[in-house]
Amino acid sequence: MGHRKYSAPRRGSMAFYPRVRARSLETRVRTWSDPKLEKSSLLGFGGYKVTNLNVLSVDDREKTPNFGKNIMNSSTLIATPPLKIVGIRAYSETTYGKKAIFDAFAKDNDKYLTKKASFKFKEGKLDEINAHIDRIKEVVAVVSSNPYTASLAQKKPFVWEIPIGGKDTKSKIEYVVSNFGKQVNIKDVFETGQFIDISAITRGKGVEGPITRFGVKRKQHKSRKSVRALGTLGPISPAVVTYTVPRQGQRGFHQRTEYNKRILIISNPEKDSDFKINPKGGFEHFGLVRNDYIIVKGSVPGVPKRLVKMRFPVRTISKKVIEPKVLEVLMK
Repeated sequence: MGHRKYSAPRRGSMAFYPRVRARSLETRVRTWSDPKLEKSSLLGFGGYKVTNLNVLSVDDREKTPNFGKNIMNSSTLIATPPLKIVGIRAYSETTYGKKAIFDAFAKDNDKYLTKKASFKFKEGKLDEINAHIDRIKEVVAVVSSNPYTASLAQKKPFVWEIPIGGKDTKSKIEYVVSNFGKQVNIKDVFETGQFIDISAITRGKGVEGPITRFGVKRKQHKSRKSVRALGTLGPISPAVVTYTVPRQGQRGFHQRTEYNKRILIISNPEKDSDFKINPKGGFEHFGLVRNDYIIVKGSVPGVPKRLVKMRFPVRTISKKVIEPKVLEVLMK
């Protein structure tokens, strides 16, 4: 690279290739954790990012210098309106992967769900489940999240699949069938103090050069023609620029997953009066939070109003769920 005398490690991680724009505002969760729940429940949830804020709490991490002291946590507020279970789908394991063997959908779906969602609803025979129960390897619930219920302008709902956790296949099916066409709240899935994984589409930043995009070093000021460019794109032969060479291109608007985010608060602004989170006039770029919400420790990808998907942690933490002692919620 330029006049470098010795070799050096490459700049920019290869783990995030290709660095292109996401195909959809909705993330695709490919892996779901099975925590072996005693009662059948959804293994994930969905919400909408609101804003960043600070939470004053008591540090309950043992063997740390700040144990028992008040600490300020940079946190994220996520609006979590209830999800509606609109269907059920069962998969069997084949040589070529999973194959859907059964699906059924509720009759009383919202008008926005049937008219605007690009999703074909059909009636399935629930009586046929018992005939296929030996072949079923995974049971998922088809859920819908309507942004309109979170005081957003979008009326077209998001529809995706969330696996069901439980002891056996029969209990999982009974859970979905009993909640057919009903709403599920965030408190029915997660609890305060629990760790979760969060997946979302990051903020788009447009086209950036290799200095910003990959962290390549700037050349000396006396370099020929350019300073914020690479010294070389590779050898003269073969006459090809490989994909591993840092080049300019899209930065941001990628799908990213944040692991092990702790839930500090699960509340409702209208029912619980412990924390008043809504400022006068509402949050900037979002408005007022009227439904259930959660506050997680740390940052969350994306901009306000963006869909956020949550799941049980894939990287297991062998800790008991301890409810944090939150003293105050402060706006930034």
